[in-house]
Amino acid sequence: MLRIGITGGIGSGKSVVSHVFGLLGIPLYDSDQRARWVMEHDVLLRGQLLNAFGPDAYTAAGHLNRPALARTVFANPAQLAQLNALVHPRVGEDFVRWAAAQQAAGAPYILKEAALLYESGAYKTLDRIITVAAPLAVREARVLRRDPHRTAADVRAIIGKQLGEDERQQRADYVVHNDDVQLVLPQVLALDAQLRALGAPAAG
Repeated sequence: MLRIGITGGIGSGKSVVSHVFGLLGIPLYDSDQRARWVMEHDVLLRGQLLNAFGPDAYTAAGHLNRPALARTVFANPAQLAQLNALVHPRVGEDFVRWAAAQQAAGAPYILKEAALLYESGAYKTLDRIITVAAPLAVREARVLRRDPHRTAADVRAIIGKQLGEDERQQRADYVVHNDDVQLVLPQVLALDAQLRALGAPAAG
């Protein structure tokens, strides 16, 4: 069973593209959502995060305090690196367990969606990579519509911390253009057919 990564910079629309694959019956591992789950339910990781970032990392009710944690690490590269070093391995283990279950269920291939697929090193565990691409101005406008609490400067700061668009496309095996000009569905249908054929067992 092929393990396919899907990535893209903020505002590229990778979640929309992932959703289309989901409609075609392809199981999707959403790394961001699963990371939140793991950070709340993995007892070992909770202890490590509390030790590293203090009691504000979780709310009084025991839930992950994402805004507080984001404020702590976003402007501090060393602390961000520490957070990633703690979280990424545990999410990687969670993905392995999930992928095994999908394989047992007979999935033709699986998708792992992650914004930091290259930065986290997760790409090394995958067979092929799809990147979703859109022009910078389109991406900024999408994020500002989606996240009214962010400013244009906030969005540019986030983009500045992510892998450059050119490098992301060069490193990917496939590019889906989600630029509000080219239709996404025909691109995904063609790619789905390719991946099903690629992952199919050899005849004979």
